[in-house]
Amino acid sequence: MTIYRTPKPDLEDQQVLQQIHAYRSELADVLRMPRRWVGGLRRSMLARAIQGSNSIEGYDVKLDDAAAALDDEEALSADDRTFAEIRGYRQALGYVLAMAKDPDFRLDVSVVRGMHFMMLSHDLSKSPGSYRQGVVYVHDEASGANVYEGPPAEDVPGLVAELTDGLADGGSADPLVQAAMAHLNLVMIHPFRDGNGRMARALQTLVLSRGGIGEPAFSSIEEWLGNNTEEYYSVLAATGAGAWRPDRSAALWVKFNLRAHHIQAQTVRRRYREAGKLWQAFDELIEQHGLAERVADELFDASLGFRMRRATYVRRAGIEERTATRDLARLTELGLLRAVGETKGRHYVMGQALADVVQSVLSRRDAIVDPYPWMRERLASAPRPIH
Repeated sequence: MTIYRTPKPDLEDQQVLQQIHAYRSELADVLRMPRRWVGGLRRSMLARAIQGSNSIEGYDVKLDDAAAALDDEEALSADDRTFAEIRGYRQALGYVLAMAKDPDFRLDVSVVRGMHFMMLSHDLSKSPGSYRQGVVYVHDEASGANVYEGPPAEDVPGLVAELTDGLADGGSADPLVQAAMAHLNLVMIHPFRDGNGRMARALQTLVLSRGGIGEPAFSSIEEWLGNNTEEYYSVLAATGAGAWRPDRSAALWVKFNLRAHHIQAQTVRRRYREAGKLWQAFDELIEQHGLAERVADELFDASLGFRMRRATYVRRAGIEERTATRDLARLTELGLLRAVGETKGRHYVMGQALADVVQSVLSRRDAIVDPYPWMRERLASAPRPIH
């Protein structure tokens, strides 16, 4: 058996790799210095990763519902089925976070199957942790056609073992490339009845973190993939051409992933810089209005688009309910927050006064540069295989 082979990066790829590592190195340096906003930024990045990976599968995931799963709280708006999927993915991602720097960790077949069980254990009808027993197709809802057929079920155990053995042995490939190939091979093997895409993306994040690229929260490209789903599907279709064909080149797939990393790294760098400016503005508001310093976390969450609940504020700030009620009432009075809903289901969102502050900061955003400016047109014109 053999799986997709790792292509050798060309000169264009090598230049992009250098730039990505420069961005990651810069971020690693600043993260070593304690900053009040890093925790909130990390939480929001993890929530965006959960949101992005699940949205690719057609689940309507709100950012604060993803954050609620991180915080072990109830959903604000997701239905039971969607929130079960969110929590399942959060559990698998939690495993990735725990294993990222464990010196005794070994990536093998049991890890892949275990992560799948964590992700889908809420629905035993999907055979969590077990390989599929029959043929599998990827169905395009838009066209109504099957666009991909995985390898025979009897080949799955050997192919997954080949993949994990190769990852355990390491190799000379850049970790960014190695992680991209782990993603490609798992999603093309399609070893499970359901959840293959989410598993492939979670595996990519695990390989990245084990390769020393950085914290999973800041190195994952799941958010970017969720925001560029059509291109993601297009490059998979162009690479696989409708069936399990590991003799085909994976060069375009690797370039696509490097493009995602480059743009996501720029985005993370921009968010970090903007977070510093926002917190400076929050400090000025706190001093101007005589507010408690603890409200800065709530202002930051609101500025990111989160809906906030009083119970969450009580828990995070370690305060009594009456103190939280007084703080939130004062922030609402100042127009920094806006109350939504009745008492029982009430939550708070960004008010106009805070929106004005945020707009002032974000109006001077750094531009995002596309390292492969030709790729968007290439993917748009790539034919979708019909199987």
